[in-house]
Amino acid sequence: MTQVRELATAVEQNIQQVMVGKRREIQYVLVALLAGGHVLVEDVPGVGKTTLVRALARSLGCQFRRIQFTPDLLPSDVTGVSVFNQGTGQFEFRPGPIFGQVVLADEINRTSPKTQSALLESMEEGQVTVDGVTHPLPRPFLVLATQNPIEYEGTFPLPEAQLDRFLLRLQIGYPRPEEERLIVERSRQLPLERLQPVAQSEGVLQAQAEVAEVFVEPSVQDYIVRLVQRTRQHPDVYLGASPRGSIALSRSAQALALIRGRNYVAPDDVKELAPVTLAHRLILKPESRFYGGTPEKVLADVLSQVPVPVETAHAR
Repeated sequence: MTQVRELATAVEQNIQQVMVGKRREIQYVLVALLAGGHVLVEDVPGVGKTTLVRALARSLGCQFRRIQFTPDLLPSDVTGVSVFNQGTGQFEFRPGPIFGQVVLADEINRTSPKTQSALLESMEEGQVTVDGVTHPLPRPFLVLATQNPIEYEGTFPLPEAQLDRFLLRLQIGYPRPEEERLIVERSRQLPLERLQPVAQSEGVLQAQAEVAEVFVEPSVQDYIVRLVQRTRQHPDVYLGASPRGSIALSRSAQALALIRGRNYVAPDDVKELAPVTLAHRLILKPESRFYGGTPEKVLADVLSQVPVPVETAHAR
């Protein structure tokens, strides 16, 4: 447990050398990494989405790949393609950019649903199947996708099945004035290229195994289930979170607890992560959206209605 917390702290501090502020957002990305999930960052251009991903890859010593999604991108441009080798008389597989450990799917909503769906198998199962042959992806494996929520021209909204594959959806937001002054000052130093690894892939894999051992008390499990079920019963919701949402909330809470030095999940971990874990899994009724309803407002309402269990969990 101590080693996992030290790893998370070292990576967080290393990223903050190039990413001013945003401690909570960095911590949430680490939650997704340790929980074996993926992250969708929905924010305007220029707030540091790419910097965050590249700094994470450098801090972990992991292989970084970037996929720039465009309308003419094909599924084979993501997953790879089999090419006939005249010398051997056989087809050889040439892996695509998805074969990385930290993959930036930049502006994922600018490509067609057909190409977006090429990520489904890799994100859910950690593998790619091309021409009937399955190829495992390197581990650890983290997809961090970005999309611009303001610009809609020439974009394709992510289908619900794709959104459901993301463990968390985050917004980075604009920096405070004092943070922005520091960003401008540091921009002349270009520190990202000089960022050194502070962890290794093996340490991340070991930490992921420890996350699964974090204790979730039955009352906290029941709290998670009641929260998710209440999203399905809310009058503003057309389609609530699925059982995958319950699993995602439990796994992310386990990772957050371990990062913060506990080997058990507290109800506050669940309350903190519920908006970023469940909001993108909700589909609101048209009339609710018309009157200004949002998934975040629904979750705030749900969290206020479901009783929080008394924290009695301790280390096993």
